[in-house]
Amino acid sequence: MKIISLVYSIVVYLIFFAALLYLIAFMGGDMTVFLGAPKTIDAGSSPLAGAPAALVNIGLLLLFGIQHTIMARKGFKDALTKVLPRAMERSTYVLTTVVVLVLMYHYWIPMDGVVWSVTSPLWAGILLVLYFAGLVLIFVSTFLMNHFEFFGLLQGWLSFKQKELPPPTFHTPSLYKIVRHPLYVGWIIAFWATSHMTVGHLLLASIWTIYIFVALGYEERDLIAVFGDKYRDYMAKTPAILPFGRKK
Repeated sequence: MKIISLVYSIVVYLIFFAALLYLIAFMGGDMTVFLGAPKTIDAGSSPLAGAPAALVNIGLLLLFGIQHTIMARKGFKDALTKVLPRAMERSTYVLTTVVVLVLMYHYWIPMDGVVWSVTSPLWAGILLVLYFAGLVLIFVSTFLMNHFEFFGLLQGWLSFKQKELPPPTFHTPSLYKIVRHPLYVGWIIAFWATSHMTVGHLLLASIWTIYIFVALGYEERDLIAVFGDKYRDYMAKTPAILPFGRKK
């Protein structure tokens, strides 16, 4: 089983990385047409093309939020590890995320009404750079908080070595001294930094931004349960998203 756990974690990681790379082109839409993706948030066909686009797309976005919220809860994790080895729990969460993303890529119905379009090459270029800067921030943030544990690789490796995952320790490296959730900051930048905002893109950006603030509340309750006063003190001293203003 330890070899299976290791191989499972590696395969899932590679699949997720491919899905994440496609998300860059999908979410970039018309702004990243140079990437040549056959289906994006702004263009491409859907098997549900005859259905109400808003209802289909909202359903796909909510499916992502529901999956993330339920599978991140301790009760669900405990139930899942009664069926699967604990070393496979995080990778299963990541794999399920891939399934939800692929469903979104496949069934998403483009809503091409234009909310805003930046025609200046300079400003369009700045927004494109900002979009990729948000994605880089996401990637960097995962490494600051242990990229390999975050995506389940560490769990598979430790299982192979017949070692236990060490208990979580509280630390605030670099960006985490400025804001509590730089990963979420990166996603918010990526959602909204576009030179061509369509109705479909606005729908995705709005719903996923709302979800971030909902998820943030659940996540911080979990962190308080683990780290107690250490995390409460951190909340009192460090803003959640914006590097200024109210802390909690």
